[in-house]
Amino acid sequence: MRVRVLFFAGLRDLAGKREHEYTLDESSTLLDLHDRIHRDFPAMAGIEKKIRLAVNEEYATLDRPLRDGDTVAMIPPVSGG
Repeated sequence: MRVRVLFFAGLRDLAGKREHEYTLDESSTLLDLHDRIHRDFPAMAGIEKKIRLAVNEEYATLDRPLRDGDTVAMIPPVSGG
């Protein structure tokens, strides 16, 4: 299956790109994708526990199964006032 990953804000800078497409096994979960992203983009090391993930515009937990055509957004911590 194919899944598109979108990098937002500072994650875009760390990844060096705005988006990336992955081909995954049919039984893959968000955790599988999460682990692969952090192997492919080691600059994100140390912040992976602070990143929120959304699948098709809905926040999701790491045990969520992925489906062909899903779009996963990686959202860094937000602060400000």
